[in-house]
Amino acid sequence: MVIPARDEERRIGPCLRAVLADPAVTEVIVVDDESSDGTARLAAASGATVVRGRPLPDGWVGKQWALHQGLREARGEIVVTLDADTRPRPGLFGALAAALVDHDLVSAGPRFVCDGLAEQALHASFLATLVYRFGPIGPPAPPPPHRVVANGQCLAFRRGAMRRADGFARIRGHMTDDVALARTLAADGWRVGFLDAGGLLEVDMHESAAEVWREWGRSLPLRDVTRPAWQAADLAVVWLAAALPALRLAAGRPTRLDLTLLAVRVLLTTALRRSYARPGAGVMLSFLLDPVTAVRLTQATLRPVRTWRSRAYGLGRPAVTSGARPAPPDRNAAR
Repeated sequence: MVIPARDEERRIGPCLRAVLADPAVTEVIVVDDESSDGTARLAAASGATVVRGRPLPDGWVGKQWALHQGLREARGEIVVTLDADTRPRPGLFGALAAALVDHDLVSAGPRFVCDGLAEQALHASFLATLVYRFGPIGPPAPPPPHRVVANGQCLAFRRGAMRRADGFARIRGHMTDDVALARTLAADGWRVGFLDAGGLLEVDMHESAAEVWREWGRSLPLRDVTRPAWQAADLAVVWLAAALPALRLAAGRPTRLDLTLLAVRVLLTTALRRSYARPGAGVMLSFLLDPVTAVRLTQATLRPVRTWRSRAYGLGRPAVTSGARPAPPDRNAAR
């Protein structure tokens, strides 16, 4: 278990209590990424092994650098990485290990903890855009590598294979680290899976609607891992299938096609309720915010922000891979 943490003293406690109490977990490594609060002290007092992160090298984003260091310290055959705001439940790690029988990299889709009408409605509207663009979790056939998605809040892989692939170093400069990792490794021949783990994992990502707008809206366009033509196509889908029907309904001039698309959106809203720990009216009303969500995605695509956790990163577009392409994992040996 590797948990990257930078100034997470207020949020890491529930995560640590859960993983340290799970008998399936043999080691818990917290990489303290130059925190200015008591993250390291709390993690050590809880019983985790704390790795003091080294200064961030040029060209690296902080999370990848922390995970790179944590992977070098890990000793278990299977490594699970968790964000500090996750709340794993018993059975998660067994499910991830089972999924690695048929996959080389697995990420888990959680249930989200969103309190407040506005926060939940905005979050659910953003979440709906991912379904419009990439479909539901666990498609029947794997997408091409350039359309693979992943959730970096919870990843599982075999330690030896990831070290040979040097995965975190190859995506060192990406803000959208999880999708960059999944697409890079999928292009190498890795089998990338997405597990619906709603009953086994909760995540409390944000504290307000303003934070959802600022932080999730920043990353959801996937700008640094998506070609311009696909960015344009993704935005067109969101505008045409979600935002414009809601706008024409508000103006009292919906067409038959608009009403059909709005009916589809209502069905999607019903399905999205399963993605929330305490679904409320915000989820059901989220379609009303689809126009402003489309505006936010367009804004973040045209004017990307490259700051995170009090660090600013270069504005260049990083390469998805560097160096020679490693061979895919030895699957027979891994089994």
